[in-house]
Amino acid sequence: MNENFIPKQGEYAPYYEKYIESIIGQDLHKLLLNQIEEIRRYFEPKGNEKSELAYAPGKWTAKEVLSHIIDTDRMMTFRAMCFARGEMATLPGFDQDLYVANSAANKVPLVNLLEDFEMSRYAMVSMMKTLPEEAFARFGNANGHNVSVRALFHIMAGHTLHHLIILRERY
Repeated sequence: MNENFIPKQGEYAPYYEKYIESIIGQDLHKLLLNQIEEIRRYFEPKGNEKSELAYAPGKWTAKEVLSHIIDTDRMMTFRAMCFARGEMATLPGFDQDLYVANSAANKVPLVNLLEDFEMSRYAMVSMMKTLPEEAFARFGNANGHNVSVRALFHIMAGHTLHHLIILRERY
């Protein structure tokens, strides 16, 4: 990735600054793919039963966190595709708690969630490889905030890193 691929302030809502700052300087394609193995290394030793535990009452289980990561990747990838193609309509936000509650993640075998994450990541990186370079600088509006295509891909990598840290520290 070249310097033109790194998003600048103003290309994303301030909330996402922590995600983007956490991964700047890394090869984004490699990071997005390496996170597949990081997720597997975290979850596989835990297994199904331990992955259905939360670290505190009212918190998501580890499987629900993984489901949330997958949902967020899909939402951000959809936004990236829309804006890369020139979509001008404002895209809605999403209620992460509602999505997790309706995911029934704890009823899904862990192996299926891990496969889902892996396949969605490969599809995301494949899409990135097919976008014309100028598409990464395009903007759209999602959840009331302007965001660039390149920022969306950085947000996804930083978001996953954020949750991996929480999983390792609290679960």
